Amino acid sequence: MMTSSLSFSIPSFSTIIPYLISFFAIIIFLDQLSYLIKKRSASGPGFVLPFLGNAISVVKNPTKFWEVQSDYALRSGFSVNYLLGVFVVFIRDTELSHLIFANVRPDAFMCTGHPFGKKLFGEHNLIYLFGDDHKDLRRRIAPNFTPKALSSYSSLQQKIMLKHFKKWAVIGAENPKKPIVLRLLVRDMNLETSQMVFVGPYLTQKTRESFMTDYNEFNNGTLAFPIDLPGFAFRRAKVAHGRLVETLTECTTQSKIRMRKNEEPLCMVDFWMQETIQEISAAESAGKPAPPHTSDNEIGTHLFDFLFAAQDASTSSLLWAITQLESHPDVLSKVREEVSAVWSPDSGEIITPEQIKDMIYTQAVAREVLRYRTPATLVPHEALKDFQLTDTYKIPKGSIVFPSVYESSFQGFTEPERFDPERFMKERQEDQVFKRNFLVFGTGAHQCIGQRYALNHLVLFIAMFSMTIDFQRHRTDGCDDIVYNPTICPKDGCTGFLSGR
Repeated sequence: MMTSSLSFSIPSFSTIIPYLISFFAIIIFLDQLSYLIKKRSASGPGFVLPFLGNAISVVKNPTKFWEVQSDYALRSGFSVNYLLGVFVVFIRDTELSHLIFANVRPDAFMCTGHPFGKKLFGEHNLIYLFGDDHKDLRRRIAPNFTPKALSSYSSLQQKIMLKHFKKWAVIGAENPKKPIVLRLLVRDMNLETSQMVFVGPYLTQKTRESFMTDYNEFNNGTLAFPIDLPGFAFRRAKVAHGRLVETLTECTTQSKIRMRKNEEPLCMVDFWMQETIQEISAAESAGKPAPPHTSDNEIGTHLFDFLFAAQDASTSSLLWAITQLESHPDVLSKVREEVSAVWSPDSGEIITPEQIKDMIYTQAVAREVLRYRTPATLVPHEALKDFQLTDTYKIPKGSIVFPSVYESSFQGFTEPERFDPERFMKERQEDQVFKRNFLVFGTGAHQCIGQRYALNHLVLFIAMFSMTIDFQRHRTDGCDDIVYNPTICPKDGCTGFLSGR
């Protein structure tokens, strides 16, 4: 009788190695080939690491990374690269940036605000909307930025600023020989300001503290690799975002209750809810569903989006304002002379909206700070379709495109590398002459809706800081170098010695 048996032997590791090497070699080749096909004749690195691309470089030293991209773009106005499996296009030329901003629509580009914005912010962000849906939401938001609303915010802004300036003066007096890092102090002041202006009376002290903790957690995640797994900064940021939106949703609920009683608006969400509840009531009376963009949760998400936009960009601008005032004593002297004519810290009064308008030179200083150190240097967009950028280059679908607002701010202007507020005075009006290059607040349908609020905040800070604080920079090598946090800040965090005046 014959028997047969089947035997199975496991290949040895040494036998598998050549196949593994071949497999990975093919993957690397295909990844590189995909990059080169999309790159074509565009300027950019000829070789990129598979899968990672130049992600390590952009996380390790983003300032250097974007400087290199700008150098690549000198000839054609744009350059390309590869980050975490995503093809990216950097736009240096102002006119090409305008082309991107002008084509935010379903068959061209979607503004994303952050390369992984949808994962962090969710799907409801204003910047992701198009057409009538986008217009409708902006219409609903418009009451937040009327002159009456801005005047109400101005009072809150000034009270919080003065409170923090007094604290800073005490810190300086207690440590007269110890350099103080202002970045964290300014950030905390701004976060309290945003909380008070946006949802002021609806946050308890305990909620404010947890809100600040969660916000810092979220902020850290914006600079981390997008690894959505437990224990990683990106996941912690997403979880923190959920808690923050939950808090702001509850604030919205409380605001609607107050506004239904016809009480006086005290903060941004109140001005917003005044008209919103009228539309909801009209729909209910007509037996129709609530209008779009009026649920408490969706409004809570929008409030967070505004807070994020206001918080970090503003912190950046205030820090650069301090550095430039300190390094340009002639500018500081002119600001103090102008402000002292209308306001004194000892008066017990606040600066009125009319007085803000009258501070022409201080306004010019604020605009020059924004031009010279544009806080949101890049405005990411996703290419939803192939897009013809130039006669010879088409941006591939799925690319992330980065119009550089920062680069535009140094194009056209007279001696652009020089900090010179006079360029925005009546005699020169470079903000009008080179209007197309002044893209601080973007342009087109998605232009920043809160730009007047942001500019008022910066003007008030410059005016009140100049009159209440003396600051001397603790200069170190590279202290003025640019770092991303996530908006740009001085490398030393704006470190120096301060005292009350």
